Amino acid sequence: MKILIIQQRYGIGDMVIFLPYIHAISKKFDTPISLLAKESSRAQDIFAEDKHVKEVITLNKQKDSLSGFFKLSKELKRGNFQKIFIFNSSLRYYLIAKFTGAKSIYQYPLFRSKDNIVHSAKIFTENIIGEIVSTEPNLKFKNTENNYDKNFKHICLGISASGPTKRWDIENYIKLCKELIKTKKCKFYLAAGKNDIELINKFKNSDVGKNSVSFENLSIKETLPIIKKCDCYIGSDTGFAHISVGLGIKALTLFMDSPVMAYGKYSSRMTVVEPIGERDSTSHDTLGKDKISFEEVLKKVNKILN
Repeated sequence: MKILIIQQRYGIGDMVIFLPYIHAISKKFDTPISLLAKESSRAQDIFAEDKHVKEVITLNKQKDSLSGFFKLSKELKRGNFQKIFIFNSSLRYYLIAKFTGAKSIYQYPLFRSKDNIVHSAKIFTENIIGEIVSTEPNLKFKNTENNYDKNFKHICLGISASGPTKRWDIENYIKLCKELIKTKKCKFYLAAGKNDIELINKFKNSDVGKNSVSFENLSIKETLPIIKKCDCYIGSDTGFAHISVGLGIKALTLFMDSPVMAYGKYSSRMTVVEPIGERDSTSHDTLGKDKISFEEVLKKVNKILN
């Protein structure tokens, strides 16, 4: 049986959140699946060593547009899929699935305007397979990284974010790390890319920078064994926070301008910090990066590390 799953969201974190449902469908039908996903989700890296996914079909700009409708339809038709699972409410993807000739098509209710990413995926999957699915993601890869000093606390710092309103000031991270090294030997891993070189350099040139390395030249796949060895993640609601959770690492995630009820409550490994005055209420227009309590972050980090 050939199965296609369509998960077209942009984010890395989104893809990690969908891991339990992709795995559940693969296990239910006892076959690895094909996955249609955007390149920005880094699905190629996330599923590089996952036996439940046999291929990732990249949804690029040429295929993710009105003009690309027939191009994508023809490509998927060549896959001869018997079952297609669509994790969205788009009429476009329903029509594409019908065009492929798949015998069974499963999809969210059409034209749904809003949904909770976790609840919708969980209910959708459970209704299909007839089983309860845990929301805890399990990111699968072969961990070959053993070369690290267990006398140190290894901390992944999510200093970057998709936008400035979701990013805690770099000076706060430096201040936090100064407090941590007063009582612990620490090494810091800067989860940031080439576009964040200014932030990376500020940290490296600070008093705590000597025991730090950055991810600026690494692919997502190359960061996995490094994150896996960490004692915790501290930082913004970014893909790296969700990757950490998927790898079994405790994540202290700062929700400043993103929906905590959708992205912060699905895993027991994730502890959240919201702006002062907010409780389970942050959204895309909270704009609370300057209201994150430093004392609360420090207290929760110490609790995780002790």
